[in-house]
Amino acid sequence: MGWNFNDNTPIYLQIINGLQREIASGAYPPGSRLASVRELALEAGVNPNTMQRALAELERQGLVNSQRTAGRFVTEDTAALSALRRSMSDEIIADFFRSMQSLGLSNEEILSLVQDWVLEHSKEEH
Repeated sequence: MGWNFNDNTPIYLQIINGLQREIASGAYPPGSRLASVRELALEAGVNPNTMQRALAELERQGLVNSQRTAGRFVTEDTAALSALRRSMSDEIIADFFRSMQSLGLSNEEILSLVQDWVLEHSKEEH
């Protein structure tokens, strides 16, 4: 994962979001082992304490669990993973609608444009 941090949000929150995205997308499949705190911190270019804080929050959220001697693993709880995907999708959709509404489009116009876009681009996939 390439880490690009901005100055607008605390780094540990950006790490949480990045790891949530990787988990939701399947880049870290259910049950997969995460690298150690030190390895992840080195990869991200952050202090290990910052990475530890982010991983502790992911544990609190139920997305990651620790096994004392084996490390941290992505949850295999399909309900938790579905809830994560839904939550992240809702956020993306809300941002999209706000952007489209800022162009003066109604929800109906936005839905029509999305349907047209999907139809047009589904032909390209086949």
